This record gives sequence, C-alpha cells and structure tokens, in this order.
Amino acid sequence: MTFPVLSARRAAAALTGIGLVTSAALVTSSAASSADQNYYVPVSKVWTVNGHGYGHGHGMSQYGAYGAALRGLDYKQIVDFYYPKTSWSTSKGKVRVLLSADTSSDLVVRPQRRLQVHDLADGTTWQLPTDGAIDLWRLTPAPDGTTAVQFHDARGWHRWRVPGRRVTLASDGQFQAAGPLTLMVPGGSSLAPKRYRGVLRSVRPYRGATSRDTVNVLPMDAYVQGVVPYEMPTSWHQQALRAQSVVARTYAAWQRAQNPKRYYQICDTTSCQVYGGIASEQASSNRAVRATARKILTWDRKPAFTQFSASSGGWTSAGSVPYLRALRDPYDAHAANSVHNWSVRVKASSLERAHPEVGRLVALRVTKRERNGQWGGRVLQVVLEGTAGKAYLTGDDIRWELGLRSTWFSVEPTPIIERWMRLGGRKSLLGTPSSGEYAVGNGAAQEFTGGRVFWTDAVGARELRGRLLRAYRAHGGPTSNLRWPVSGVLDASNGGYKARFQGGLIYAKSGPGAHVVRGRILDKWASYHYAGGQFGYPTTDVHAVKGGQRVRFQGGTIIWHRATDTFTVKRR
Repeated sequence: MTFPVLSARRAAAALTGIGLVTSAALVTSSAASSADQNYYVPVSKVWTVNGHGYGHGHGMSQYGAYGAALRGLDYKQIVDFYYPKTSWSTSKGKVRVLLSADTSSDLVVRPQRRLQVHDLADGTTWQLPTDGAIDLWRLTPAPDGTTAVQFHDARGWHRWRVPGRRVTLASDGQFQAAGPLTLMVPGGSSLAPKRYRGVLRSVRPYRGATSRDTVNVLPMDAYVQGVVPYEMPTSWHQQALRAQSVVARTYAAWQRAQNPKRYYQICDTTSCQVYGGIASEQASSNRAVRATARKILTWDRKPAFTQFSASSGGWTSAGSVPYLRALRDPYDAHAANSVHNWSVRVKASSLERAHPEVGRLVALRVTKRERNGQWGGRVLQVVLEGTAGKAYLTGDDIRWELGLRSTWFSVEPTPIIERWMRLGGRKSLLGTPSSGEYAVGNGAAQEFTGGRVFWTDAVGARELRGRLLRAYRAHGGPTSNLRWPVSGVLDASNGGYKARFQGGLIYAKSGPGAHVVRGRILDKWASYHYAGGQFGYPTTDVHAVKGGQRVRFQGGTIIWHRATDTFTVKRR
C-alpha cells in the first residue's frame, strides 16, 4: 500500500481527478452548527472540489507527526499533542491477527528445523519429521470436522498419522517453530511464500464451520514491526516513526481488549491496520518499535482508541472519546504534505446514479459543518436537491460517493453563482436562486427571484432583470440575433438602464419601455450619443421595413436603406 492511502478507517476511495496543491488561511470557530451552503450543478455536471486533509481527521495526523518531528518534537510530545490527557503505560502478551492473504481453508507452510504441530483441543504438541523429500506441510479440514495433518513430496499430498490412536487432530491446530514460519498463500496458479513471526493457526470461524481461517499469533511488538512500514514511510524522521509505533501498538491493544475471546483480535487490512509480516519490516521502523517497546496510551486504565489519519488539513476532528478532540494542528502544513490542501474535479452525475430518487440533481446543500477551519470545517450533513426529490446524506456518505480525500471540502461556485455572489448574493437586486442551472444554446442560464443570469464560455456570466430581461426574452434570448449578453445591467442616461449584447443593445426606461437596437441603425444612433443625445430612448425595437430597417426614438426616427447603406434621419 502506498502512503498516504493508509487505512480504511482513514483512506478515501480512488479519486476521480488529479489533486492540485493550493493554499488558504484557516478560520477558527467552535461547535457544529448549520451551514446552508448551496453548491449548484453546472450544465457540464463537473464540479471542482477543494479540500483539506486526508482521512477522517481523528487523532494523530501522520503528516503532522512528521512535521512536528521536523520542528524538534520527540515522539512523546507528538503523541501527547494528538491524544491529550491520556496516560502512558505498557502492553504485554500476544495478539491474534487474521491473515487475509490465505484465502483457502488449508494452512500450508514450508518445512524447517524444529517445526511442530500443536493440537489446540488438548494442547498436545508433536515434532514433525525433517525428511528431505518433504517440501510442504499443511493443516486441512477433515470430513469428520477434525483437522488432518498432511505433507507433500514429489508424489503429491499424504496424510501424516498423528502419534497415538488418533489419525487427525481433535480440533483446530497450529504450526510453530523456533524461528519465523513461511506461509504459502494462493497466488494465481501457484503458492507464494510469506514469512511471519510467531505461530500460524488454522481456526474454524464459528462452531460447526467446515472452513478454516489462518491466524497469526505473535508478540505485540513483533506485530507492530509488520505494521509501521505500511502505515508510514520508513524514510521519515525517527521521532515520527516512534510516534506511529506507539499509536499502532495502542490501537492493536485496544482492538485486543474489544475481542478478548474471539479467534482473531485484529485483521491485517485497511479495515484495521495493514500488517505485512516480516516482508514489510525495515531497519528504521524496527528501530522505532524497539525504542518504544511495549509503550501504549491508556484512558481510565484501559488502552486508548488511538485513531489516526494521513493528514488533518490543519484541524483534527473530534472523535467518539474525550481524548480525540478537535485541535488546531500547526504541524500538518509543510512542503512534504501534498494533501494538506487539494483540488479535484468530480462528476456530479455520479450522485444522480447513486440516488435516482432525486431525479436531475440541481444542487448539493451543506446543512451542517464542524465549524473548525476554512468554510466552516468538515461537512457533517448534506441534502441533495433534485427535480424529483431530496436525499439526506452524511459528510462521510458524500466523501465516499465522490471519492474525496476527506469531508473537509468546498465546491467552487459555478460562473453564474460566482457572478451572483460578486453582485451581493442574497442582498443583490437579483434576490435568491429560484432554479438550478440549465442549458441554453451553447451556454447556460439560472433564474433568480429578481432576474436571470446567462453564461457562455465566450463571454462569461452576465445578469439581466426587469424590462431588459423581458425584452431580451421576447426577442428570442441567446438564440436570437442579439446572441449573449456581454454586460450586466448598466445605468443609462436620464435614469434609464441598458445591457450590451454580442449583437446589439437593449435600452430601457419607464415610459418608452425596453427596446432592441442593433446593426447599422445602432451605429448611426451611436453617432448621436445614444440615449443621451437628441434622439433619446428607443420607443420601438429595430424592425424591418421595405428595403431596410427602422427604429423610432423619443426624438425622431432612423431608417437604414440596405441597398445603398444610407440613412434617413427624421427628427421631431
């Protein structure tokens, strides 16, 4: 597994875009509350999502631990910062680890010196022969529910008769030796070797089961040696590796305490902590484990629940226990942390497929955040609003469905919403959104209680309202010869308003109303200083007459003759 995809407790699904590092100041607040942030869906159905951190943010930030070590903190100071008010203690004994790589019911090992088989039912142990012809040993379920011991040579598999009157082990069994064991796990058409410290146990997952699981039982620190390299780059500062050793050991001790009698106490995948046996061990991480031997954190005299994630993004998140607090994290932001800030492009259409009950998705509305940091912190509650209904989700739901690195995110506004916000948002003359964004020609539009905003990639987003909007729509809107607006609503002479378009102008004023002027008549009117000149405001739209076009104005009429490109100007 490649850092920082660290653990399913902490890692996100595969991202649908490429992360880009940005920078942003963080805002401090406290206590979760409502946010009501609406992120409208653009016609492209693609959002740009900016965020902070990687993982759930509870407990230690691994990048933060590295940053703290670079700033001179030792592992105890690092751990104490991320798990305040916990106590230091020690852990001893062994831990039972479920090995996911062994997908068969057979437990197969290579022969070695002093290899033994042990019957878990009565505690009897037998030394296995070291015949040079034997290349494999295995424990396999027998038809009567017991466990058969078999060896393999050039002629195939053979049953090894258990000494005494028994033919098989009375129940489950295990292999053990003076040194590490080599487990053979399924790997395509053959078996692949994986070495483990401790013993390897073949155990039925429940009473009466005909299948078997493989469990590695080994001392706690030996287990931690196989965890740390998967959870943190071994090239990192030794104090960060030591902090990771303590946290991983404590988490395993907590898991063990939750499952004292279950046949396994912790798994080896991202659902728990990734554990890879001897093959994962590195000199630097083993040194960190030895330097912190047996050390764990406790709360109320019990192992603490030491969750951790790759990056806090600048704030840790409050967890389910008192010592997992929301803390401003000054150590997480440094040059090596590429996920402190991130940006990805995601498809909003994936939410429509996941939630068909909403119909066409109009907006994602964040209703609750943690209120720690930029945008109000991590997202807690979300409403998907669509043409057919709503869906209520948690921040974690959205994170996994969109493949985000964390729940601390914000969606960049569409160009239309960005224009609306620049005009003053809800306090502007446009009022509040009354529709989602919808396609118009080669662009888009969105309706507001006080007007409408049009957008095309060529000219950007521009607002229209009142008489100007009504005249534009009556003329045919973006598909007319006016095409797209290139300005918003502008003040015009003598208390009127105007808007510019790719193909002309609309002027509006109480009395003469709103009218379209374009083409050669617009050019001629411009020479008279538009509405501020002697002709004043138009009282009709440009319209066809025989051989040309005409517009009537408050101060006269301008007629254009197409054949000669000349004008007849009549003043009142």
